[in-house]
Amino acid sequence: MNTGHTVTVLLDGRPQVLPAGSHLAQLVASLGHGPNAISTAVNGLFVARSQREACVLQAGDAVLLFQPIVGG
Repeated sequence: MNTGHTVTVLLDGRPQVLPAGSHLAQLVASLGHGPNAISTAVNGLFVARSQREACVLQAGDAVLLFQPIVGG
């Protein structure tokens, strides 16, 4: 659904309606996550924290949020 004022993305496989022009950092913050608390990918591509504000979400984008894994 895209009325011109909103876009629908798939967030972890579920439809999520956002204001048109929303960027990934806004989505993460709106869900209550701290920027360092999760990792993100859009359409299968990892998006670094430093790039989230530049990542404007488009209708149909598939957004994944996941716990960062550290260790070695």
